[in-house]
Amino acid sequence: MGEFILRSRYPMAQNLRAKIPDSDTLIVHDHNSEVVEKFKNEVGTAAAGTGVEVADSPREVAEKSNVIITVLPEPSHVKSVFGNILHPRLPPLHPTFSVEHDRLFIDASTIDPTSSTEIANAVHSSTAGRFVDAPMSGGVVGARAATLTFMLGCPSHNGNGDGRLVGRVTPILEMMGKRVIHMGESGMGLAGKLANNYLLAISNIATAEAMNFGQKLGLESEKLAELINTSSGACWSSSVNNPVKGISPGAPAEEGFEGGFGVSLMRKDLGLVMKAAKESGASLELAEQAFDVYEKVEEAEKGKDFSVVYKWLEERSQDTGYGNGVRRR
Repeated sequence: MGEFILRSRYPMAQNLRAKIPDSDTLIVHDHNSEVVEKFKNEVGTAAAGTGVEVADSPREVAEKSNVIITVLPEPSHVKSVFGNILHPRLPPLHPTFSVEHDRLFIDASTIDPTSSTEIANAVHSSTAGRFVDAPMSGGVVGARAATLTFMLGCPSHNGNGDGRLVGRVTPILEMMGKRVIHMGESGMGLAGKLANNYLLAISNIATAEAMNFGQKLGLESEKLAELINTSSGACWSSSVNNPVKGISPGAPAEEGFEGGFGVSLMRKDLGLVMKAAKESGASLELAEQAFDVYEKVEEAEKGKDFSVVYKWLEERSQDTGYGNGVRRR
């Protein structure tokens, strides 16, 4: 098996190595050679059997693997990697093009559905293997605990998600997550991911605004969070990733907004959302406003978790003397 390791995907590769058979080799490649060496030394040494092998290029990973998992930041990166893999022509693993034995490409990157479908068509027309899109949700915490949710886009033979390709992909993804949802044909996993992340982008800003607003009115943050999390305003951004320190144990707010899901990635995802909305004709009334917020937050707090929106809002707010629920005169 092969996996391109990005810094935030390190735990996914650890879980994969721990759960594949000892006789299998995990072949890794990333542009960051330090991360790769660290992974080989920490994980490969502890693994039984053949452990971990480092490849010099994406092409080498594909040549030596029957399952290739890619996780990359941008559509251009995914296209570049598959350009390297497919050219010159990559021979199929078996003379017969069969679901059970073909080389399997699983792309867990968050990119636009159109680009992913183009890559899927290129892979299939070359007979190099089978391609599926399988973006994930759950963040760094989910990656470490292997509780990620994967949104799968790939053809099913009988139209209800129980086809042979779905059956082959699902156990592999379950080594890194707890849930695999077959969303439909190629590109539909990404369609689901973009819809989910659009909602997340909006709810994150709304949670930050509500927490800041309530405290400005004089509410204690703990009481306000308790109310929201047990009322109609409840959402992941408040209950699990609350931006106020002391509310959600393990949330990035507890560590100065370090780690987690970077504000730059959320801005990138919103860009993908707006591109897909334009292509599909969907009306998204809040997308541009949210994108503008994340652009400004990225400029001020680059590298931080996207919940740092709260800190940005707090710093922009004015002290009018309002407190303890009444206006002070």
